[in-house]
Amino acid sequence: MSNGKEANAAENSSPMTLEESLDECMEALDLFLNNHFSESLEKLRPRVNESMYHALIYATVLEMQAMMTFQPEDISNAGNTMKSAQEVCQRFRRKSAVLSNKSVGESLTEVQLHAEACYAECQLQRAALTFLQDENMVSFIKGGMKVRNSYLIYKELHTFTTSHSCNKGPSHVHLEGGISFGIGAFNLTLSLFPPRILKVLEFAGFSGDKEYGLSLLHDGATGMNLRSMLCALLVLCYYTFLTVILGTGEGDVTEAEKLLKPFRLRYPRGAIFLFFAGRTEEIKGNIDEAIALFEDGCKAQQAWKQFHHMCYWELMWCYSYKRDWKMAYFYADLLSKESRWSKAMYVYMKAAYLSMLPIDESRPFGDNEVDLFRQVPTLKQKIAGKSPPTEKFAIRKARRYKARCMIRLPVPVLEMMYMWNGFSMISKRPELTDGMMQTLVEAERCLLESPEKEYLVDDRCVIYLLKGLCLKNQGLLQAAEECFNKVFTSEKKIKFDHYLVPNSLVELSLIYIAQGRRDEAIKLLHKAKQNYKDYSMESRTQFRIHAALAKLKADPGEEEDTHM
Repeated sequence: MSNGKEANAAENSSPMTLEESLDECMEALDLFLNNHFSESLEKLRPRVNESMYHALIYATVLEMQAMMTFQPEDISNAGNTMKSAQEVCQRFRRKSAVLSNKSVGESLTEVQLHAEACYAECQLQRAALTFLQDENMVSFIKGGMKVRNSYLIYKELHTFTTSHSCNKGPSHVHLEGGISFGIGAFNLTLSLFPPRILKVLEFAGFSGDKEYGLSLLHDGATGMNLRSMLCALLVLCYYTFLTVILGTGEGDVTEAEKLLKPFRLRYPRGAIFLFFAGRTEEIKGNIDEAIALFEDGCKAQQAWKQFHHMCYWELMWCYSYKRDWKMAYFYADLLSKESRWSKAMYVYMKAAYLSMLPIDESRPFGDNEVDLFRQVPTLKQKIAGKSPPTEKFAIRKARRYKARCMIRLPVPVLEMMYMWNGFSMISKRPELTDGMMQTLVEAERCLLESPEKEYLVDDRCVIYLLKGLCLKNQGLLQAAEECFNKVFTSEKKIKFDHYLVPNSLVELSLIYIAQGRRDEAIKLLHKAKQNYKDYSMESRTQFRIHAALAKLKADPGEEEDTHM
């Protein structure tokens, strides 16, 4: 990676002090947040072999890129760079440092304390890459071991730095930021995982404290330190993605906006912050404002196309909420041509949008949904031997178009929209929900008129589930409840879409939670959690069940193994 001349120049210059190194890394981060990505990396590159902070921040930027491209070569490059960064940090660590031993802690120099924090962060980020790279259990456990080790270092550091004996030099604010990031990330992430996954991850006895994690990350994000961007991005991801997709659907816009404000003022054209600002507007139901911000995010920089892809994905959904199928198709088409994250998913969405248009309406680019649906299974990709769950779902649904006697999907866009919790996005905009309801009523009418037998119950149940969500948005809870119950009572007749039953139970439990029917909600959530296995997108549903139980704060007796 390193440019020979630059590396030599750095080696010939005198080594930097810790403060100088931190200052230069802050400048590099500033460049990064102002969309000057390559300049940022150029500033860091000459010293990646001699300064732990240059090595760590350089590897972090590459890791962020890998997380956006999902390209195996980017992931592997980021992993190797992070490993080298860890080796650089190792050189600065005290040999066999045991931080909890007070006398050893006191004898650690400032540099050695920073080395501990940087080493732990490299481990944490390498574990994140392991999870990204490979969804099988062996790698999960390997990643889990890295995380565990990293956590223990952070814990020792935290204990030591909060004690009076810790000498607080000028670089201490960066050290505290690093510890806040590590312990905060650890607590927040673990709090999201259902207990059975934590057990497999060898985290028995560990359980994340969500509130504590968030408060530490908030501290880290609001301080002026090297980790404030990482802390802020993690909290923004949590509020605008994780709580929406893996939680009970609300998101926390107020907190996200509060956190974004100083960054938006400081980096008004920063693509990352424009993206999150768009996402907060989207959650609020301000779809046109969101569209403007995502488009702005694309215009703000041309260096990293991956940022554009993140914006295209959100734009595709924004136009879906408005039922502008052609514009949504246009973004799915751009993604299918430019992004390699999931070709099968993008082509499936292209076909899904075309299938929402009236039969006699002309198709853009002369595309034909039947041909596109038939292509989907051929585009399957394996990430470390496994297909992503959304891709498996798309392939399963597209199979119908392969059959000799082809049976069309009734509302594929709305069904996929549910998988990404899109109905909660439109809940604050009655006219958008009304539009979706019109689409569903029309699809239901077509189903009643069609003679097909094989998929009839499944298709009806898909429509019941989605109608239930619209009715819930409209405040017609009794009618919504009836729709979810219709799915549940059809359980024995459903042939293919087995995911519908546990998800209907989850949706029904959320209505009960809103009505204060706590015990009934807990009962339904347990049923959904324990009685159904091996259905599409199962882990996503399990995350949502865990979030709903956590929201109810069901105590250990009621919740069986939800607390460890």
